[in-house]
Amino acid sequence: MSDDDFVYHPACRLSDIQDNIGVPVEVDGRVIAVFRTEGEYFAIDDACPHKGAPLADGVVYDKSVTCTWHGWRFSLESGCWMDSPRTRVATYPVRVTGEIVEVGIRKG
Repeated sequence: MSDDDFVYHPACRLSDIQDNIGVPVEVDGRVIAVFRTEGEYFAIDDACPHKGAPLADGVVYDKSVTCTWHGWRFSLESGCWMDSPRTRVATYPVRVTGEIVEVGIRKG
């Protein structure tokens, strides 16, 4: 997929994000967790599919986030639950324009 398949929305400022700490943002009516880890930016749905816990509050390690409620760990790259890849959260492309972090929502 290319950038042309997405509409990018401002999510937050670069200064709002610290390494390995999630930031919940609302983008196009969705609550999304934005992360910066290992020099890369990631965005995933903010609700754990198990019980709805906010993933932005999770522990970030090795390009994954662990839900603080029950320990479910999700890949920040693919959104897959590390124990059963059939369960996943949505992921979104991220780009930085100047001082603004933008999250892409698929067109359509």
